[in-house]
Order: sequence, then structure tokens, then C-alpha cells
Amino acid sequence: MTIASENDSTVTFINVFTVTQANQQRLIDLLTRVTDGFVNRAPGFISAKLHRSIDGTKVIMYARWRSMEDYQSMRPDPGPLPFLQEALTFATFEPGMYEIVGTFTPVAKLSESNSP
Repeated sequence: MTIASENDSTVTFINVFTVTQANQQRLIDLLTRVTDGFVNRAPGFISAKLHRSIDGTKVIMYARWRSMEDYQSMRPDPGPLPFLQEALTFATFEPGMYEIVGTFTPVAKLSESNSP
């Protein structure tokens, strides 16, 4: 498992898709197919995580790339295009590109037997 930090030079994309509850699973299936069938084979792809909202109206794709150049090199690949075009027939999305500025992890707690 790769842990990202503030010194990390990777690029993170967080895309928020809005759908009807009836189309949430359809979008998840579509994004799974395009990511597992094309995107994850591209040079510089590190990982992606797919999230769904509990209320059924959002799907979020969190994807990490080694660099902006690697991501841009993948973009002209015609393979993913039909998937995105289909998704846009029933979902809207707000793309975002981010860099890490802070990382937070749990603080170890002293066990009660070690406490003063």
C-alpha cells in the first residue's frame, strides 16, 4: 500500500458524479469497467477508489497518478471515451485536480495500564 504525504509529487483527481438513485449502480458499473479495462493499464496510473453516497445520488472517483504528464498521456486513448460519453447521458460530474497538503493519522493511545 502506498501512503501519500505532503512531499508526494503525485496528482490526485477527485471527480464527483451526481446521479439519480436509480442510476447510481449503473454509473459504478460503468466506471469500474473503464477503470479496470483501460485506465489501470496506463503508464503512471497508481490507484483509484470508487465511493458511493449512502443516499444514492453521488459517486466519487478518487484517482492517483504519478504525474500530470502521465495523466495527460492517457487522455487521448480512444478506449475510455465511449464510457465517459455514456456516463454523461445520465450523470453530471464535477472534476477536480488536487495535491496533498496535509496527512493525518491516528495518534496511538496509551493503554490504561501504562497511564500514570
